[in-house]
Amino acid sequence: MSSVVENISHAAQRQAFSLMIDGLLKHLDKADDRTATYLKIADEAEKFYGKGADKAAIDRARKAIQDPDNRWVKFINRVLDETDPHVAKTMLLNLGYEAFFRGTKTIRANREKYNCNIPWLILFDPTSACNMHCKGCWSGTYGHKSMLSFDDMDKIVTQGKELGVYLYMMTGGEPMVRKADIIKLAEKHNDVEFALYSNSTLIDEDFCKELVRLGNITFQLSIEGTPETNDFRRGEGHYAAVMKAMDLLKKYGIVFGTSICYTRENIEAVTDEKFLRMIADKGARYGFFFHYMPVGNNAVPELMPTVEQRRKMVDKIRYIRSDKCDIGFYPMDFQNDGEFVGGCIAGGRNYFHINAHGDAEPCVFIHYSNTNIHDNSILEMLQSPLFMEYHKGQPFNRNHLRPCPMLENPELLREMVARSGAHGTNEESEESVEHLCEKCDDYAKEWAPVADEIWKSETHKKPKYENYIKEKRDNDTLAAFEHVPEKQPGNAVNQ
Repeated sequence: MSSVVENISHAAQRQAFSLMIDGLLKHLDKADDRTATYLKIADEAEKFYGKGADKAAIDRARKAIQDPDNRWVKFINRVLDETDPHVAKTMLLNLGYEAFFRGTKTIRANREKYNCNIPWLILFDPTSACNMHCKGCWSGTYGHKSMLSFDDMDKIVTQGKELGVYLYMMTGGEPMVRKADIIKLAEKHNDVEFALYSNSTLIDEDFCKELVRLGNITFQLSIEGTPETNDFRRGEGHYAAVMKAMDLLKKYGIVFGTSICYTRENIEAVTDEKFLRMIADKGARYGFFFHYMPVGNNAVPELMPTVEQRRKMVDKIRYIRSDKCDIGFYPMDFQNDGEFVGGCIAGGRNYFHINAHGDAEPCVFIHYSNTNIHDNSILEMLQSPLFMEYHKGQPFNRNHLRPCPMLENPELLREMVARSGAHGTNEESEESVEHLCEKCDDYAKEWAPVADEIWKSETHKKPKYENYIKEKRDNDTLAAFEHVPEKQPGNAVNQ
């Protein structure tokens, strides 16, 4: 009976939110009506979360909404103005109501209920196949034959929704190789948002028409600066393919962003303001910046940014997001934005990865596992030994400019893999955890004093909600495995 009542309540809430969005989209040309709708959404958010609402944050949002010169309100308005109405409504319902409102509340409750990490998004690989061969890409070592069946992908989304997860990202390989199944999946689960990391080469006019019809698929397009810096790593002609895809997505009013891997060779090019203005003019409204990770036996450690380059990256990303910059583009840098998400988000804390073999990996860059979608449920995956090591260990460092258990704290990844008995997941070219971490040891030592200097020079607020185990929440100095790990017979790490 309770599930029936809950379903009715869910449907009623979604309908109410839908009506608010209809009102917003109907009066896009009327600034006062638009502002009134934004304020109404803020009121509904506060009501929905009840005692768990961050009233201070909501009040700040209300103040920003009423400021006609606020950069990010103007940014949101621009996105709505240029997006196809059906796409905009579906995105606001799925990403706004389902993921941010209802999903977040459900996820937080389930974290307490199951005493493990429950993510806000799930990343999975429909296939390991790719039509490109980029230099230093670990994905290329996985071979081209592995894939998740449609039933596998359906299981991931169905069980994920039961836990409160309404955002699903896809990578690979190139996910667009599975175009037909992705359309089928988006049709079946029209209440979730799908976001694809893509090399752009398989996006065409017919598919864009399908995107408008469905409304719940967005893209992060891989690009790395100038035609020269981009095609150096990704191959001749790729830059032109990205430009064509951007033009098509913009033409059809599809929201999209970029996925940018910054390396020692391209970091200046991908943070140049001319480049960022260009992709913004093309229609990209956000971008994920990824620090090059030396993952896989074919990795090129020499592509890792220098310490000085990374220091400049911290400042650059923050400048682009500041009121001093007028570029219509919102960048996120997972390695340097740890403060805003509480450090490492992997291991199911906010996300995890399922590869094309079905192995559940804590992170897209951490290729070790104890569990597989073919044998286990999503919840069982999150309760597997390696994932529980992440759960107990996070945050791996209280300096959130050193969030990663591989790149900045490699000794911790060694320990977690050993304690959990996790196995390597790359059947084509398995890499030992020692081989992987050795490539990060010197980098971690060199970055640590620089990161500590930056961190100590800034003021940091303790968030109202922290997704750590109670021991870590109660002691804001405790990090990683400063608690004594449980001894396991025969495990040298714990003896």
